[in-house]
Amino acid sequence: MDGKLLAQAREEKENIRRAAVQTDRLRHETAYARVPELRRLDERIAALVPLAAVAALGDGPDLDRLRAESLDLQARRAELLVENGWPINWLDGAWSCPKCRDTGYVEGRMCSCLKKLYDKAQTRELSELLLLGSESFGTFDLGLYDDRPDPASGVSPRAQMETVFGICYDYALDFGRRRENYLFRGGTGLGKTFLSACIAREVAQQGFSVVYASAVSALTAFERQKFSHDGEEAAQADGKVRRLMGCDLLILDDLGTEMVSEFTRSALYTLINTRLVDRKKTVISTNLSAAEMAARYTPQIVSRLEGEYQILSFAGRDIRLLKKERGLD
Repeated sequence: MDGKLLAQAREEKENIRRAAVQTDRLRHETAYARVPELRRLDERIAALVPLAAVAALGDGPDLDRLRAESLDLQARRAELLVENGWPINWLDGAWSCPKCRDTGYVEGRMCSCLKKLYDKAQTRELSELLLLGSESFGTFDLGLYDDRPDPASGVSPRAQMETVFGICYDYALDFGRRRENYLFRGGTGLGKTFLSACIAREVAQQGFSVVYASAVSALTAFERQKFSHDGEEAAQADGKVRRLMGCDLLILDDLGTEMVSEFTRSALYTLINTRLVDRKKTVISTNLSAAEMAARYTPQIVSRLEGEYQILSFAGRDIRLLKKERGLD
């Protein structure tokens, strides 16, 4: 799991727990003020707990007698609550999750309620980086691709994109058992970012940690981590770099739009190579052709991308322009 997002989820859970504690305190104050007998009952029930523990060890008062007294007290307590218009469990805690009492953990294991908050945090972060409105496999429209065969390849853009779509769909649904890395290659507006978003959404919903970043923002984080003189900025950059390196799935968008320097080439190689060594999966999209990539990056980078990534070629016309022509915007 992503440490930053888990921290956000824990903080949200702690806020929920504090609110529950406050609500519970106010309930007790109200009930005790209106029905003082409830306070005496609760105090006696609480006093019986250690006595029963001692009795269970055979070194104290009769256990059965204590149990009977406790049941009588609880029955009277329930009667008073109902008589005054409160639910029987009104003073038993205002927890949103009774399983963990809003701590987020049950016997040292993460509770499902905390996992849901983590998933929400992950989706929220992805929403800030992607459009995440209509980007889902169910809304991918193959009808936007020409079904006429390309004279050079004999394959229509629609047929080619149907194959690409199927590969992406299978990859996302079976992500936990897949080992492939993908390089999406093709011109502007052919659906690379859209399908990347579809994969990100599906994989995140399965509980895997996903980081979506443009090549510009990712490499800027490496640069700030190394060169920033601002301690807070450097710390934030360091956290982002750690997430880029350690997430289950990294989606690196628009490779080739970043400023190229000796440092950015080194950082890009480190990012790509480290994730390959650690068997962390990555999807990279680029508008660069094979020749343009070879001219822009070092042979080591190109070797990793060409040799270790499965290349999916995107075909067709710029979908944004096509939609505008058809009045679909």
